[in-house]
Amino acid sequence: MTARGAAGRCPPTTWLCPWLLLVCLLVSRSITEEASKQCSHMIGNGHLHILQELIDSQMQTSCQITFEFVDQEQLKDPVCYLKKAFPLVQDIMEDTMRFKDNTRNANVTMQLQELSLRLKSCFTKDYEEQDKACIRTFNETALQLLEKIKNVFNETQHLLKNNWNIFSKNCSNNYAKCSSQGHERQHVGPSDPQLPGFVFHLLVPSIILVLLAVGGLLFYRRRRRSHRELQTVDFPMEQPEGSPLTQDEDRQVELPV
Repeated sequence: MTARGAAGRCPPTTWLCPWLLLVCLLVSRSITEEASKQCSHMIGNGHLHILQELIDSQMQTSCQITFEFVDQEQLKDPVCYLKKAFPLVQDIMEDTMRFKDNTRNANVTMQLQELSLRLKSCFTKDYEEQDKACIRTFNETALQLLEKIKNVFNETQHLLKNNWNIFSKNCSNNYAKCSSQGHERQHVGPSDPQLPGFVFHLLVPSIILVLLAVGGLLFYRRRRRSHRELQTVDFPMEQPEGSPLTQDEDRQVELPV
């Protein structure tokens, strides 16, 4: 082989590498897309059934549980609501829903936690973990809390079946509206605490005046009662006119000598 011919032929790697890279990208993209399409089938009716069994097994009580959840009054969009609610459901199942080990309810909770971990790849993230926009504190019974969780899984299943990519929607603007509403409330809020302060400053002097008036009235009545008692004690010491003793003395004077 001449030097010219050797120089004219390209090494096999120079044209093979781009093709291999393209094939790898296509394969990885198809795998990712196929995995994403599985989101529409992750939540089955069996999961909703065991959630309903978990609800039915709870004791009906008025005891309430304090937890953080999405305020649906602020966040009307169903997709953005579920995107915000999903990580909160994960936290509740991990920290709040605690049952005795190796019981039916404990095993159900573990299955739901595993499902939520698989579903995590179906949600894009539009906010930071510490972001509390659209979230408020609830005080509800265990039944009400579990109903909220079931509704989240139920609605998520419904939306994913219609569109497996629906939770890639960017909800930053929706969350920003909640944040702006929160700032407005904070701006208006300081005027409200002034009202209790004003009422406090108004009521305290009034209460003091009333107490002083009542105390003075009681003191006056007690002093008057004591004065009457003293008069009653001194009354028998005096001899009024027309007493029997006086009449006897008068009779003795009138006797003839």
